[in-house]
Amino acid sequence: MSQTPVKPQGYLPRIVDEQVERYLRIFGALEIEGTKWCGKTWTARQHGASISYVDEQLALAQDDPSLMLLGEKPHIIDEWQRAPAIWNLVRHGVDETRGLRGSWILTGSSTPPDRRDTADEASKRHSGAGRIGRIKMSPMTLSESGDSENTVSLARLFEEPPAAAVAEDGTRQLVEMACRGGWPEALDLAALDAQTIAREYLAAVCYESAPDHGLDPFVTERVIASLARNLGQAATYGTIREDALGSTGSDLTDRQIGEYLSFLRRIYLLAEVPGWEPPSRSKKRLQTKPKRYLADPSLAVAALGLSPQGLMEDWQTFGLVFENLCLRDLTVYARAHELARPVPVRYYRDDSGLEVDAIVELTDGRWAAFEIKTSDSKVAPAVANLKRLRKKLCENPRAQMKPPAFMAVITGVGTYTRVVEDGIYVIPIRSLTA
Repeated sequence: MSQTPVKPQGYLPRIVDEQVERYLRIFGALEIEGTKWCGKTWTARQHGASISYVDEQLALAQDDPSLMLLGEKPHIIDEWQRAPAIWNLVRHGVDETRGLRGSWILTGSSTPPDRRDTADEASKRHSGAGRIGRIKMSPMTLSESGDSENTVSLARLFEEPPAAAVAEDGTRQLVEMACRGGWPEALDLAALDAQTIAREYLAAVCYESAPDHGLDPFVTERVIASLARNLGQAATYGTIREDALGSTGSDLTDRQIGEYLSFLRRIYLLAEVPGWEPPSRSKKRLQTKPKRYLADPSLAVAALGLSPQGLMEDWQTFGLVFENLCLRDLTVYARAHELARPVPVRYYRDDSGLEVDAIVELTDGRWAAFEIKTSDSKVAPAVANLKRLRKKLCENPRAQMKPPAFMAVITGVGTYTRVVEDGIYVIPIRSLTA
């Protein structure tokens, strides 16, 4: 039923480690959710004392889910969503003892209920608010994989300008890091070998997981390919339908496309970045369509059938893949801030055509804007775009918008962290950390 795990051998520290320790002090239980194979179980084992593997004892867990809660605390319940009743049992367990802290760590790579759950079961699952803290994990950032110099802290940028610094540079290296991705077990592999893993990952999603959820594997594969071709775009359902299936997709309804996207969100393969519009109560926050990325840039490369050399020869496509990499990392760094909002990263687009790649806003109202560019040669127009945003938002007295804490251009093929002018910085992605 449960066993005491040995601390994982060769564990690589993760940015969420500090948050896990903090949440164990605050909540009776916590859930670590995120993309399959991104390291959730290893991180849980690093902080836990015993573990139950639900997928290895599924019949038992479904017959008597209370057995999965037994073990020395903090007790890990891995892949708990395979037996969704575990959630409410944990919640009740927290309620039974006043002041209970850090008793259970739940890990999962999908969000229940799925299509096989009854509506009655779904309605009975409590939110866990106040009892179960939630932590999201993503594939490893360049900071975590050892590919960043870690000289520029996102949190510190909200307090002071960055010091001048030098980052390792190299176009080929950058492309290979995007192809390799942030999978902990792929860090020591060559980019081509790591891409084999990414392709197998997608195949498992399309031809094993999707049918389990009542979805067609071929359509799932084509929808993922469409998302990869439209990285960083707020593509409509019509665009996805035509791009993915052409004339054969004419019978695929918007509702059906929505089901495929919902499935990809629930298994944390699809990452959506919603729009941002100050002030925070603006209706446009709800009206702006989200931009879509994949959980890791390696998946986009695999879905497009490209190789490192292919990306080197298709720099426009690499620009989209690089943006995906930066959004992955920036989201992790922003989530680590103690004043992070539930949705830590958004993007800006208005009806005049002004668009900025990423906005990080803290709960105290401070905010920062980011443009993402593959090389230093594109810094000047990116800076001009950021200044246009600042002028539009902050020089209008009716907007009542405080100026940004800072603005920055994140570069790929770039060497130097520097201050361009007051409040605007250039930062190579291989310098950045939380």
